[in-house]
Amino acid sequence: MDLDLVLHNADIITMDPARPSARSLGVLHGRVVGLDGDIAGLGARHAVDLGGRTLVPGFIDAHCHTPWFGLGLLEPSVDGCSTLAQVLEVLAAAAPAAAAGDDGWLISSGFNHDRFGGQFPSLAELDAATGAVPLFLRHNSGHQALVNTAAMKLVGRYEPGSPDPVGGRIVRDPHGLPTGVVEETAQEIFQQAFQPRPLSRLQQAVEEATRIYASQGITSFTDAGIGAGWIGQSPVELAAFQRAAAAGTLKARAQLMPVLDALKPVHGHSTDGLGTGLDLGIHSGFGSDMLSLGPVKVFLDGSLLSRTAAVTEPYCNHPHGSGSHGTSGYFQEDPEQLRERIEAAYRSGWAVAAHAIGDRAIDLALDLFEELQSRYGRNALPNRIEHASVVRPDQLPRLAEAGIAVTPQSSFFAEGGDNMAASLGEERSAWAYRAASFLDAGTMVAGSSDRPVADGDVLRGMQAYVDRRAGSGRIFGNPDERLSRRRALSLYTTQAAAATGASTSKGSFTPGKLADAVVLSGSPLEASELTDLTVEATLLGGVSSYSRIKELHS
Repeated sequence: MDLDLVLHNADIITMDPARPSARSLGVLHGRVVGLDGDIAGLGARHAVDLGGRTLVPGFIDAHCHTPWFGLGLLEPSVDGCSTLAQVLEVLAAAAPAAAAGDDGWLISSGFNHDRFGGQFPSLAELDAATGAVPLFLRHNSGHQALVNTAAMKLVGRYEPGSPDPVGGRIVRDPHGLPTGVVEETAQEIFQQAFQPRPLSRLQQAVEEATRIYASQGITSFTDAGIGAGWIGQSPVELAAFQRAAAAGTLKARAQLMPVLDALKPVHGHSTDGLGTGLDLGIHSGFGSDMLSLGPVKVFLDGSLLSRTAAVTEPYCNHPHGSGSHGTSGYFQEDPEQLRERIEAAYRSGWAVAAHAIGDRAIDLALDLFEELQSRYGRNALPNRIEHASVVRPDQLPRLAEAGIAVTPQSSFFAEGGDNMAASLGEERSAWAYRAASFLDAGTMVAGSSDRPVADGDVLRGMQAYVDRRAGSGRIFGNPDERLSRRRALSLYTTQAAAATGASTSKGSFTPGKLADAVVLSGSPLEASELTDLTVEATLLGGVSSYSRIKELHS
């Protein structure tokens, strides 16, 4: 029997404790068939000498926003601006083309007020730059946006006294006049004026985004919110991924989380128990190795960057008048109404991924999950808490006991760590974006980026877990939360596979698992700086999705 591929003369880190290392790996029909002696004497249609390079299991980003990231690559972005004046220049330059576009809106992304000393451009400045072209400039956090007067008048929310939606706010000054900042669910009011985005555009965005994923060693990802709400782009967003998969242009395996609002009541037989779902009663786990449905996504609170995350104690140095409801953040929906909707989804077969950043929101998520799992048992995929940013010591054992996966992001440390620490204070900063204490407690911890909110490069993410450096150079949070290199690697391989319900098929080079792999220039267990390593090639089922190695070109 000839194998499809043999990779040899490699430093293979298997992430399988039963066989931690190897020198050669064989692939047949897209799966690992054996290592070293297992494949001795077998022929191969393609054999590649890796010249001592390191081979690790494919990286898994368990929380990112692919269409949003891809659209940002296709549309004007202010991400590279270093001053507010430059932001306004980019908007002014893009306005004429936007006015002539299909929807007439200027849609941009990449704004982060922390880069400008916490300052936002005024509404007058936005109006001067954009004129009569309605503007929607998304904040990097995703939990805020900037709009101009033309946009507010178009949707009827400019005048004082215009109502705010539940779970959001159009920020106004003491005279009731809008500042141009909109928070949380208030973004939907404006998005509805230019959505849904065309499927052809979304497919292109997915293709562009996953091409970059492949270049960074990412072979699988979970897209954390499609189909509805302020995070979605179209009610038929899933079709963009399906079209890219059919065309062979989806460069990484996709697990998709529909937003809770994308589910609707379904009426089958009275004994079915499927009360809420997508058409045909589809729920978590449906799909293939290439494209599948994950948990349903629900937003409980907001963001630490915008101080809308629901915390138990007020934020430190809270800037009154910034637009937050009080000084302790807020829930995006009435908890009792959320409870009813989440229960309907859960008993219909959906695992639940709850966006919960503040410890008060995590209390709510824990109460919900413990109750649902006690009443209905556990679903096929783990329930998850997305971000799990501020976790008190008393919450740690509850997470592990309930089998709840968490997805903190080390990518926030460098750009937002100093500001988050100032908002939380010393005691709560020690609880922020835990890593070692999660693992020590036995909690599943998935490596993830939240891209494009933050940097999606996995090697930089691993390095951040190792050193936890904020932009100031100080260690963010508790120094004891730092990880060894092996533990950091596990977050993006075995741990992420478990958290996404894919332990039997991903995360390690174990015979029978998918042959998803990354060829690195050196060992992540030995490199003094992980960011010095380069991704030499990425293999998806043993086939190159990206390569700088001639012999591995597809």
